[in-house]
Amino acid sequence: MTTKVNITTDAGANVSQVSEAIALRIKAYRKKKKLSLDELSRRAGISKGMLVEIEKGAANPSIAILCKLSAALGVSVADMVDVASDPLVHVIAAENMPILWQGERGGKAQLLAGTSGPDMIELWRWSLLPGEIFTSAGHPVGTSELFYVEQGTLTLTVAENSVMIEAGAAAIARTDVPHSYANEQETPLIFTMTVAELHT
Repeated sequence: MTTKVNITTDAGANVSQVSEAIALRIKAYRKKKKLSLDELSRRAGISKGMLVEIEKGAANPSIAILCKLSAALGVSVADMVDVASDPLVHVIAAENMPILWQGERGGKAQLLAGTSGPDMIELWRWSLLPGEIFTSAGHPVGTSELFYVEQGTLTLTVAENSVMIEAGAAAIARTDVPHSYANEQETPLIFTMTVAELHT
């Protein structure tokens, strides 16, 4: 007996296409939930003006804003950028994995894959060059992140506690509080991260 495996790949995901997809999906999810711009901006904790610009495709929202909007809409960031899986197996080509953050010195955060929300799991690959830092105000209550450092040393700060994670080591952290990832060393840092936001 064989099991049929449904494999799909995404269309190209360059920056303009990702921005356009985000704009269309936010508007579609908002209308499906029957939320006004005012109500969604209130729930997400962002300005109505920013939300209007995002829905028009005129603003490129940060990871923090995407997280706030996805939580307010009950979907995942992966749903927003179309790397969430629906079929039994969903293959995402390398060129279709969106870069959702870029550091001032060339670092980046790439969303490799993710499940649909509201319960969601996302897989990210981060690179931070020396001196770069990414800060987050915190995710919804109960969110956890798993880290594996491939190269360099990650300085992970959660609330006011900082730990250094060396290459080859892993860590688990509750990230429903303010946190940051930093490269305080003189060599590049590469790490993979899984975010688990479960509401059950």
